[in-house]
Amino acid sequence: MRIFFIIFLFFISCNQPHIEEKKIKTETVFIKDTVTYTYESYINKYKRLAQLQKEKYGIPASIIMAQAILESTYGNSDLVKNANNHFGIKCNTNWDGVGYYKDAEKRDECYRVYNTPEESFNDHSIFLKRERYNELFKIKITEYKKWALGLKKYGYATNPDYAELLIDLIERYQLYNLDKK
Repeated sequence: MRIFFIIFLFFISCNQPHIEEKKIKTETVFIKDTVTYTYESYINKYKRLAQLQKEKYGIPASIIMAQAILESTYGNSDLVKNANNHFGIKCNTNWDGVGYYKDAEKRDECYRVYNTPEESFNDHSIFLKRERYNELFKIKITEYKKWALGLKKYGYATNPDYAELLIDLIERYQLYNLDKK
């Protein structure tokens, strides 16, 4: 009877929903299986968040959406799935939140962890409001090409083709329509 009970418990535990445990800084985050996005489903899900950031911070929604697409591979990156980080924003000396560690340009780099996508989009906007990017806010919100070139010029990304990649995404998916009132 005891062996039957042990086998029964083993069988039940094997049928529990899959939950993966990731150790992040000093906290444990439990990750459940997540959705896989197409370009269309990702844009449809997050375009309103980008527009809200445009209204609140004066950053073109087309730029926000293109950066999110590029940095998160349409929301399918491990940073989105494990850290709700849609923009690849790294921890730095003034980040006191939880970090997600992974090998990228350097070994074991720390990326910011957010509780929700909204926190990620908002932190990205605050990140762009730093003094380093002040000149961007002199550019009209509808001039996405100048914004993309400015992001590259002021050091947002190390990829030499970053501006062209953003412009291509904006034009391919007509994200410039998100900047209209």
